[in-house]
Amino acid sequence: MADGTKAVVDTSATDGAADEAALAAAIDELAGETAPSTTSGEGTDDADEADAGPPKVSSPVGEETSEITAPLSADEIRAELSAGGAERKPDTGSSGRPAGRPPQDPQPTHDPRDTATLPRTLPAPLRHSGDMIGHRYRLEECISHTETFSSWRAVDEKLRRAVGVHLMASGHQRARAVLAAAKSAALLGDPRFVQVLDAVQEGELVYVVREWLPHASDLAKLLATGPMEPHEAYQMVRQVTDAVATAHRRGQAHLRLTPRCVLRTDSGQYRINGIAVDAALRGLPDEGADEDAERTDTRAIGALLFAALTHRWPFPEDRYDLKGLPKNLRDVPPDQVRAGVHKGLSELAARALFDHPPHHAEPISTPEQLAKAIALMPRIRQPETALPAFTPPPRHTTHALPTAPNPTRVVAAPGTGPVPAATRPAPVRRSRRRLRRVLKVTAWTVALSAIGVASWQLVDTLRNSGNSVVTAGPSPSGTSPTAHAAAHTPVPVPVKDAQAYSPAGDSPGGKYTVGKAIDGDPGTTWVTSWYNDPLGPKPALREGIGLLLDLGSAQAVSSVNVQFVGSTTAELRIPGPQAAGDPAKAQPGDFTVAAGKQSGTTVDYTLESPVTTRYLLLWMTGLPKDTDGKFRGYVAEVKVSG
Repeated sequence: MADGTKAVVDTSATDGAADEAALAAAIDELAGETAPSTTSGEGTDDADEADAGPPKVSSPVGEETSEITAPLSADEIRAELSAGGAERKPDTGSSGRPAGRPPQDPQPTHDPRDTATLPRTLPAPLRHSGDMIGHRYRLEECISHTETFSSWRAVDEKLRRAVGVHLMASGHQRARAVLAAAKSAALLGDPRFVQVLDAVQEGELVYVVREWLPHASDLAKLLATGPMEPHEAYQMVRQVTDAVATAHRRGQAHLRLTPRCVLRTDSGQYRINGIAVDAALRGLPDEGADEDAERTDTRAIGALLFAALTHRWPFPEDRYDLKGLPKNLRDVPPDQVRAGVHKGLSELAARALFDHPPHHAEPISTPEQLAKAIALMPRIRQPETALPAFTPPPRHTTHALPTAPNPTRVVAAPGTGPVPAATRPAPVRRSRRRLRRVLKVTAWTVALSAIGVASWQLVDTLRNSGNSVVTAGPSPSGTSPTAHAAAHTPVPVPVKDAQAYSPAGDSPGGKYTVGKAIDGDPGTTWVTSWYNDPLGPKPALREGIGLLLDLGSAQAVSSVNVQFVGSTTAELRIPGPQAAGDPAKAQPGDFTVAAGKQSGTTVDYTLESPVTTRYLLLWMTGLPKDTDGKFRGYVAEVKVSG
């Protein structure tokens, strides 16, 4: 119709002529700008039509046809929005059917699960500080508020920790996309990204809960005082690129990587907030966008590096408290915007940001290519801290210093001549006695020390000679132990399954992502639950948590290599007789320690002799502390050798 709606008419052959006549009459009425005749006296806008339910069969003839029209298509809505959002003309009151005949299609004209039928502009739910969300999260402070969603700092009343919460109306067209993005981000399991903790649709509300990093600063705040040093900018772009490239390899994209999304912790590590979720909240990417996700994220990383090097936003508009570039500057590398910029980083930013980099350089279009280009760069070392210049102490004249009386010299009074030698006093004998006493003490000390050292050497010599007599005979096997150990060649033993182990009966967390510890990719990580207190023996609340490995059948195991994220303390155990039935339900005491405790990010457990077993327990008793003060374990990869 002329107002952009599509009338639902009966297309039967018997009513074809009547329908065409009714449509022609409706068009003539619109051309003549006649007033609509409705029973309610009110027109409907786009949002009302998008929210319209099934057709009302009992509607009178003169009622508006908005209740029996199909929803606008995406192309039509885009066309209306590009026209300036002008209001559509109301219907003429004619339903496009013969008079006195009600609609004959009682079924909905669209699939109710189709998000295109939901309203595009549904206001964000109104909430206040102190409100409870999901009977668990208490809102504290509103961080940002838009027409469609709001972001809050909240408190998880169950676990007593700070969290971030996004709120959106469940009837909004983007609600399902936001939930899908949040759930996919939660499965990513990479500690370099801020973790999504919950995503729920509850009544008229959709909310997404994420980690809250109280001691981290975003990149926009870091750039408030000026550009970064080359080493710091290099660390930022390297860590961000590696994380985004890993996400793209797993089918995830950020699509809205801004300085507000890049956070630096107190330890200097960078973490990325809002992967997939920030873009879904804002309806990105646009339906008409012709740029793929990899190019979008690569261009965003290039913009971050450009801003870090120049303290300017690489586009004409001012954004994130950074001044934009003049409109006449296009495809300009950072070293032409600000003097003293690192040449290699400037070229890298231009290749990632621009489709046509200067000096005919090859553009970088994917995060994977950008990560390889960074790896090929010469490493930028951290500048050495300049030591303060040495300032010699001020030189004083001898008359300014207090002088002690010298017993061997008589100071003449001012104005008198030198004292004759015959009248000078003899040296004091007390000082000579003191000197003799010091010499005697020193001599005795040296003598006693020499006697002690000689005695210790004698005892050590006798001890070594006794050991040599005992071990002089040949071993029964005829071969030395070192020669036997060197003859053994480790063989990889595949791990068939892994599960989280907790003697308390509860889940240590990450039970759906525990397979990431044995998937052969160190870039993926199994993350445990967080704890307020460190693990340890009683009176600690929890002695430890474990990762139970299943080799599928009894295998000979000689060594186990474990890669952690953060320094972790753990030991290797095997099931004892009491844990042979079901090791997952056994207590830690039912396992035998095969290799003692070790700490670090990479731990190698080498057994004295191969052990045949089907199950292995990686028992963790010390977890690293996160920036939010919580203790959490990260296991990147476990490799078993026989």
